[in-house]
Amino acid sequence: MKTADEMDLMRESGRLLASVFEMLDTQPLAGLSTLAVNDLVEHFITDTLDARPASKGQYGYGFVLNCSINHVVCHGVPDENEIIRDGDIINLDITLEKNGFIADSSKTYMVGEIAPAARRLVRVAQEAMWKGIRSVRPGAHVGDIGAAIERHAKKNGYSVVREYCGHGIGREMHEEPQVLNFGKPGTGPMLREGMTFTVEPMINQGSRKVTTEADSWTVVTADRKLSAQFEHTVAVTHDGVEVLTLRADERALGTVRA
Repeated sequence: MKTADEMDLMRESGRLLASVFEMLDTQPLAGLSTLAVNDLVEHFITDTLDARPASKGQYGYGFVLNCSINHVVCHGVPDENEIIRDGDIINLDITLEKNGFIADSSKTYMVGEIAPAARRLVRVAQEAMWKGIRSVRPGAHVGDIGAAIERHAKKNGYSVVREYCGHGIGREMHEEPQVLNFGKPGTGPMLREGMTFTVEPMINQGSRKVTTEADSWTVVTADRKLSAQFEHTVAVTHDGVEVLTLRADERALGTVRA
């Protein structure tokens, strides 16, 4: 639970993190290495925003973001030899800490000319995140979020990764509660005003099964089909939900209420 003052600090971290993605929106990603994107983001967070990339050093991780291309579900590690190419989909997952509070968000970018099947997957993954967000309100339950996400994904013929989920966030990157991307309505912890957490579904084109590669970080689809993810940090308000990491291209959505 966050106080009013703490919530203001969370809003500032979320606003700054949104600006990182707005900067990335202007970058031609094709032809860049994933390490070059990592370095670009690090310089922007530290030098332009005077903030801290919260992922760097967390659990021994050496980079400021995860970059997950095509069949990589999450936790892709930046590499100077991994080049982003026209036709790729790439999820960039970034955290930022300012004044002791952390925000977490991700966006799947479509690079150049994208196959229609990949474009549809990305669209449905983003829709699934918003279905989850729109179920947040005081008195609702964590299970309502997961149920809304899973229902939308399955309706569109996709599967939902179960091994990874959203999480409480604030002074620590990972706090309670866990916010699963599947579940039953009316189950799990009750949502109360002042709670802050992430909603971050990972939606697969094929099977929901995943494996972890030899680097112990990179998670891929077991069948090597595509995966897409979107993530926002949200706060439960007195009458609904506020998206703390809302980007400029989403501002028409404003404050989402139940």
